[in-house]
Amino acid sequence: MAARNLTAVTEFILIGFPNHAGLEALFFILLLFAYLISVVGNIAIIFLTRVDPHLDTPMYFLLANLSFLDICYISVTVPKMLVSLVAKKRSITYVGCMAQLFFIIFLEGGECFLLAIMAVDRYLAICNPLRYNIIMNRGACSVLVLGALLAGSAHSLLHTLLICWLPFCRTNEINHFFCDIPPLLKLSCSSIYVNEVVLYAVSGVFVGLGPLLFIFLSYVCIISAILRMRSVEGRHKIFSTCTSHLLVVALFYGTGSFTYVRPATSYAMDHDKQVSLLYNVLTPLLNPIIYSLRNSEVKRALRNTLRRFCVQT
Repeated sequence: MAARNLTAVTEFILIGFPNHAGLEALFFILLLFAYLISVVGNIAIIFLTRVDPHLDTPMYFLLANLSFLDICYISVTVPKMLVSLVAKKRSITYVGCMAQLFFIIFLEGGECFLLAIMAVDRYLAICNPLRYNIIMNRGACSVLVLGALLAGSAHSLLHTLLICWLPFCRTNEINHFFCDIPPLLKLSCSSIYVNEVVLYAVSGVFVGLGPLLFIFLSYVCIISAILRMRSVEGRHKIFSTCTSHLLVVALFYGTGSFTYVRPATSYAMDHDKQVSLLYNVLTPLLNPIIYSLRNSEVKRALRNTLRRFCVQT
């Protein structure tokens, strides 16, 4: 308990980009534009999967849930960043910081598991099509999504509790845009060994490599099945759908692994927070664009919806 008494911090100061004074207006416009496009794009995906009967399938049910997570994910960080740029109020309460941390890790973990579920869904649809509708019914999909969210919340709760236990007695200035694990570990004046072990063992292996292994094995089977197909049109359709998912996986895991899966002592925050910004803003922004541009069914649903809207007006 003695170590716990060292934590006298009641609020944190989010530094953001200290070396770019005078560019707040530009950053605000860019962030606001990215946020609005991301939210509108993901809402459009959710809307299309609800109104178009051709998208009433397990694949698009999972895609709609991915879009919902992306909306929540970008909304946890960007609005606070926009307020900081406009109001010059860069402080965040200790409780607010821990809450933001919890939801960031929760949504990241949930998305990791959901991407794995989406890969397994594609494997079943392509490699076991006769039993696909029986296995991936709406009830099973709902249970899988709920399981992904529960696993993400348990993972997040573990990290948040460990961060809450750390004493922050050096400074209350976070060299970042939001409360995240690496910059908070930098502020602790006690050993962060347990935090790093959990970060590698739980986040790196269970939440990171575990779902990634399912994705890899699923696509090994999918690619094998595609190569055995004689229909060129069938190959192209399946490859187009799978490519969209693989691009999202590569974007999510590529920036995420660079952000988290390294020792805290190797973090160069001025550089890493730029990568983290891309991870938190670019991924939710590009996901609906990737699925819209590379998916013929989504493009067809969008055209049909716009056509019906124009006829009604």
